[in-house]
Amino acid sequence: MEHGHFVQVIAVTSGKGGVGKTVVAINLSLALAELGKRVVLLEADLGLPNIGVLLGLSPQYTLADLMEGRCELSDVLMQGPGGVLIAHAASGAQSPAHLSPAQYAGLIQVFSDIADTLDVLVIDTASGIGESVVTFVRAAQEILLVVCDDPASITDAYALIKLLNREHGINRFRVLINLQHNAIDGQRLFARLRKVIDSFLDVTLQYVGTIPYDQDIRKAAHQHRALYQKFPASKSAKEFRAIAKNMSTWPMPGSPRGHVEFFVEALVNNSRR
Repeated sequence: MEHGHFVQVIAVTSGKGGVGKTVVAINLSLALAELGKRVVLLEADLGLPNIGVLLGLSPQYTLADLMEGRCELSDVLMQGPGGVLIAHAASGAQSPAHLSPAQYAGLIQVFSDIADTLDVLVIDTASGIGESVVTFVRAAQEILLVVCDDPASITDAYALIKLLNREHGINRFRVLINLQHNAIDGQRLFARLRKVIDSFLDVTLQYVGTIPYDQDIRKAAHQHRALYQKFPASKSAKEFRAIAKNMSTWPMPGSPRGHVEFFVEALVNNSRR
């Protein structure tokens, strides 16, 4: 492996479903690719995968095939929109909570093998605070928490932050507000979340931006296309573009944290716990 080549590993996660986490992961991946980054989108929601549904893609091979030894890495990585490579999960695959360390290792070996040809690994985790979510999030370098203006979203985001902080020592989270009317409302919602967090936990929350509620997102989904691809001039696409540019300036690790080898090692170790 090329010495000193760092891969940015970003886990996109949420305390609950229904907040648009997968749509965020897809569109940020496309926006990063447009900036010239070599992006792989890893579908880590092995129980309820829906990237293929949202983009109208039917992968021939999935991560389940890779883990079972039925195919090679090159068979799994499917060309998606905008040059993003997608590693699809399989519908009805074995529950992530029951994957063995060897299966996690096999799954993640994918990214060691291609680290030299990769700049950003975006992980679309499952929702909630299950074992697979914690495993993937702990192994990533950056945690991007997607929150919307729904009491359950705030409560569940708090529960996820608390779990990761108290049990795993993670003390920095980036927060993206989704489906808000405007940036001011998004910042208010972020301030509310931070107030709750600051009262009980010693963690740093960093505001990333607000994706406005946009009918174009729904229209794109109905056409099985990514918003960023179908409506590049929409308000939401412009905000994804701005956030991606900002993500490119996030500091790279001075230590191995965030290097793909670290990610592999951390993922396997976490799954053994």
